[in-house]
Amino acid sequence: MKEAKLKFEQQLYTNYQSQTAKEKIEDISAQRTDLSFSILASGSTGNCTYIESGQKRFLVDAGLSGKKIEALFKQIDRDINLIDAIFVTHEHKDHIHGVGVLSRRYNLPIYANRETWKAMDRMIGEIAPENKQYIEPETMLQLGDIDIVSYNVSHDAAQPQFYAFQKGNKQFVMLTDTGYVSDRLRSQLRNADAYLIEANHEIELLRYGPYPWSVKQRILSDKGHLSNQDGALAIRDLMGSKTKDIYLGHLSQDNNTKELAMLTMEDTLQAYDVDTVRGLKLHMTDPIKATPIKKI
Repeated sequence: MKEAKLKFEQQLYTNYQSQTAKEKIEDISAQRTDLSFSILASGSTGNCTYIESGQKRFLVDAGLSGKKIEALFKQIDRDINLIDAIFVTHEHKDHIHGVGVLSRRYNLPIYANRETWKAMDRMIGEIAPENKQYIEPETMLQLGDIDIVSYNVSHDAAQPQFYAFQKGNKQFVMLTDTGYVSDRLRSQLRNADAYLIEANHEIELLRYGPYPWSVKQRILSDKGHLSNQDGALAIRDLMGSKTKDIYLGHLSQDNNTKELAMLTMEDTLQAYDVDTVRGLKLHMTDPIKATPIKKI
């Protein structure tokens, strides 16, 4: 009996030793119930977000060079070799600059809708056929223990869409690069645990800033970007009893400041009796510094 038990334990050890590093980590973390994320970079110079659970690890967009994204992974103490897929929101350079490089280097599937694929195909270089994957707007895709929900936004791209990541009763919603937030989205995305919301510009800074009038019109249009006030009012309608964390993202380097964006969000929410000191937590993102891993 003892001999049989010893052989069984030796076989288990042999099997464990033969596993890849990724398989070992998945075995160890299979029982985890949390959903976690880090905003690796956010802004007009590049956007990239990391999502993880017990079974899966994703990127949303890769708008910086592969080298810069690899450096950002070191900031959060995560291994980029363990990424399972990249989800693309739209084809603008600040969202896809490193997508092709990462896919080729780490053999990563890329998920985007068909219109976005048509628009970005030539921009990201050759991609292995098996790594060209599709997720259409207003659908749900289940990968491992995470559900990914896609939804249309209003932006000057082929068919822009953003994503909500769900695990059990936990949800993280991403909403940037949109000229406005529709009533449908305000209802559909309500009461998530955490949000990444756009705070792209302060309207007066944009109006009197150095941009050509045509660019100012584009940013202010329904297919442009949310202002500080727009983002704050959207959060007022989206947040619910579960909501604990708000991340302000995609700030313009020329037409905004972190201080103005944060002040507008605080003032707007406090005007509606939202406690931003002891209750809801507001976080700022950065174009070159990752936010700490957040578990929800």
